[in-house]
Amino acid sequence: MNAPHSNDLATAEILGDYWPGIQIYYPPVKYAPSLGIYEDLEQAAQRFKKHACNTTSHTLLFDLEDGCRQKEMSRELLRRELPGLVRKRQVQVAVRINPFRTEEYEKDLQMVRDLAEYFDVVMLAKAGEAYGSPEIRDLSAVLVGLNHRITIQPIIEHPKSLKIAPDLMQYSTVKHVVFGIHDFSKAMGIQITPRGWTEELKFYLHDILFEARIAGKGVIGGVETLIGNSPMPETFVEPDDVRRWLDLHGDEESRVVYGHALEEASLGLSGKQVIHPSHIHPCKVAFTPSPSEIKTKIAILTAAIEADALLGGAIKFQGEMLDPPMFGKALQTLLKAHALHALAEADTRFAIDVLKRLPAQVVRENWPYGVIL
Repeated sequence: MNAPHSNDLATAEILGDYWPGIQIYYPPVKYAPSLGIYEDLEQAAQRFKKHACNTTSHTLLFDLEDGCRQKEMSRELLRRELPGLVRKRQVQVAVRINPFRTEEYEKDLQMVRDLAEYFDVVMLAKAGEAYGSPEIRDLSAVLVGLNHRITIQPIIEHPKSLKIAPDLMQYSTVKHVVFGIHDFSKAMGIQITPRGWTEELKFYLHDILFEARIAGKGVIGGVETLIGNSPMPETFVEPDDVRRWLDLHGDEESRVVYGHALEEASLGLSGKQVIHPSHIHPCKVAFTPSPSEIKTKIAILTAAIEADALLGGAIKFQGEMLDPPMFGKALQTLLKAHALHALAEADTRFAIDVLKRLPAQVVRENWPYGVIL
């Protein structure tokens, strides 16, 4: 893996790490319905080279937990294929491991030890349910000794975990937490629906978001179960074009998934999990500020700077009166675009210039994910 340049390091210190964004669940070895059997290693390796290596998601998530039946074969596949995966700067590699201190967890951890240089994230299933926050402490101690870059994403899948969410988030290895909606709803006895789960679990999602914001962590949204048949072309990036395509060519499943992603993005979530490649682009465009939105936010901040109103005062912009809270939201849009690999280099420099004009406390209020220099 290439070492980062000094400029990249300086930018990372100010802006924080890239977000997990859209995470695609990738089963290393999966069931083939057409054959009625599971893949063998060679078939799985061919699929790996064709699909895993070419994903357009922000995070490639290898699942060794609930979605994985052939666990030993899946670990063997990762040992064989992961070292040869061509790393892309805009794609993180994550692995979801089994619950803490189970037999499968120990096997997963040994695989992580063997392949530590190839993972960016370890996602812990059922985090905190059995032993509380010390699960994260102990896993952190192991991972820091292997590769200081590896972070942990605890999955909150039970009310016990939600109750201790602040404790799970206290560790520096935790940058984002995952809301595991299906196990969580099962534990609560709530019958969620594929189309209505965002409303049915709103109270608990808001609770997680509240605690995460205080701790300066991100939240990764729920995984969708609806699977459509209409992949959206990646040339559609503006909201109006996306909606027009969904109205004319999309299926109901894609429209529902896109709507959920828009709602989660508006709440400030830092990522979303998907199970099918057709979900990737609709969710990416829902989460990622569009080129026209970025242009507008830059114009707002430029006008605020010219009027010396960034820290106090108001300006009129396109028929609307704007003051520092609105300037902060405009800045957040640019920083979010950067976190999702969607901000041009010149625009990134502009965002950093704006950050340097603000007091440290104001920066923390607007963007708790970076480090104040």
